[in-house]
Amino acid sequence: EMEGSSLDLDLLAASLRVDSTDSGTFVEGLAAKLTDILPGRVAVKYGRQGLLGPKQMRLLSVQMGDQRLELVRGDRDVLEARRGRISGGIVLKTETLEVEDWLSALGEALAAEAQRNQKTRQALERLLIDGI
Repeated sequence: EMEGSSLDLDLLAASLRVDSTDSGTFVEGLAAKLTDILPGRVAVKYGRQGLLGPKQMRLLSVQMGDQRLELVRGDRDVLEARRGRISGGIVLKTETLEVEDWLSALGEALAAEAQRNQKTRQALERLLIDGI
């Protein structure tokens, strides 16, 4: 039962963590969830590893308020998490975060968005209830 604005951030962060040690599956699962929660604000880029590798998701970018949160999937499936501050459509400052910290920042941004936006809140509640 969710009361007022008290989205459970720990629960939210946990539900965003796709149960997988495979970074590709993790990024793709997260992208699917976020696209459902924030339609129109999630950008995904695909690319190949090496010349002949299969196409796979390389970048997940989420824009919320004055920040842009990005997960970059590098060679050998190393994940890099970044947060950029945005002002007037320009990214002013980008910092690299640990993936856990990035997920926490994402959870906080989603919770703040849910307070402003009923649709976002309903999508988040679906995620938490169903554990999609």
